[in-house]
Amino acid sequence: MNRSTTRAALALAAALLAPTLASAQAKEQYVPVLSYRTGAYAPNGTPTANGIVDYYKLVNERGGINGVKLIIEECETVYDTARSVECYERMKGKHGGAALFHPWSTGATFALTEKAPADKIPLITTGYGRSESADGMVFKWNFPLLGTYWVAADVIVQAIAKKEGGLDKLKGKKIALVYHDSPFGKEPIPLLQERSKMHGFDLQLLPVAAPGVEQKATWLQVRQSRPDYTLLWGWGVMNSTALKEAQATGYPREKMYGVWWSSAEPDVKDVGQGAKGYNGVTLQHGADKAAPIVKEILAKLHDKNKGTGPRDEVGDVLYLRGVVSAALGIEGIRAAQERFGKGKVMTGEQVRWGLENLNLTQAKLDALGFKGVLRGPISTSCADHVGAGAARIHTWDGSKWVFSSDWIEADQQIIKPMVKSTAAKYASEKKLEARTPADCQS
Repeated sequence: MNRSTTRAALALAAALLAPTLASAQAKEQYVPVLSYRTGAYAPNGTPTANGIVDYYKLVNERGGINGVKLIIEECETVYDTARSVECYERMKGKHGGAALFHPWSTGATFALTEKAPADKIPLITTGYGRSESADGMVFKWNFPLLGTYWVAADVIVQAIAKKEGGLDKLKGKKIALVYHDSPFGKEPIPLLQERSKMHGFDLQLLPVAAPGVEQKATWLQVRQSRPDYTLLWGWGVMNSTALKEAQATGYPREKMYGVWWSSAEPDVKDVGQGAKGYNGVTLQHGADKAAPIVKEILAKLHDKNKGTGPRDEVGDVLYLRGVVSAALGIEGIRAAQERFGKGKVMTGEQVRWGLENLNLTQAKLDALGFKGVLRGPISTSCADHVGAGAARIHTWDGSKWVFSSDWIEADQQIIKPMVKSTAAKYASEKKLEARTPADCQS
């Protein structure tokens, strides 16, 4: 065989092999994980990351998304915005490109909101990030699924009003907000100010410098002003510190309401009985050791030494938060496949379409293992990137979280105008054109 014939034969073999290699590569979808297992926020970040990774592993154990397996890779951010951006930049183009990102901090969300449109990668921010990013007509790539901070604050105000006997009974009351002095902690303020004007309660704002281990001056102010209720918008060690300070100053824990990032096991376990009566709004789910999804993760992963992290945290609040967040992203990929090709690897742009066309009925959620954990329907659209707006209150009984309210729907008559005006202001500042109906179909 002469040299030219050999070259031709090799070229033909390569051409025949190329589709096989492409299809082999095309069966893996890259899902990067931004996590913080070190630093001041590690006790809260670690179980969340374990939940995400375990759910991704479970998807692979189930056979992938219509046969497409996941490539899972973590990057440590230490809950630092600059590190988060570094991880994002390093990971976004690997393995054919990231399908989506969970920023896992409000600061990182603010930074990545500027980058995602150019990179065409959706950001899933379950229960955190920018509240106005509920408006998909302006924030094409942001998905604050299940609820924003305005939803959380609104549900808490309604829960307090119910305890008092009606919204009209809030007139003349004092409500304090003890908050992490960061974009995250400041998020509920506009909603609380709006409710304060509507109902005539006095709103006291008490910022706490990160990470929140020093709060004596803050609780001295609480002791002096004796608010009727105190809202806690903290993360990490700030939460348990606040509860210990409340106990030390004699402030009743049953008059305290935390956001869903302030009402998990790491926040109360060190305080134990001292936190009894403390309330928190939930991002739909609380802790649930008996949920079908928890039993499946234990059986398919932890019973076979394939699990991530300790077995006894499976079903805890933050672990489930990770599981739920990961599951919503996977359902976005699945919805994208329904339109763009079952069994194919999706681009970030295709996944974005899937995330804004979610239709997770209660039957679908139950089939995925989320019976009793999530409430359907979770239904998004081009305009609505949240998909649901109801939450429950759970209360720490000294040893575990117990649901203490029915489902409460956030008042969209208050929230939607706020979302619209704040998103419009953002669009004006950034010189963004609102999306057209045609763009919604793309």
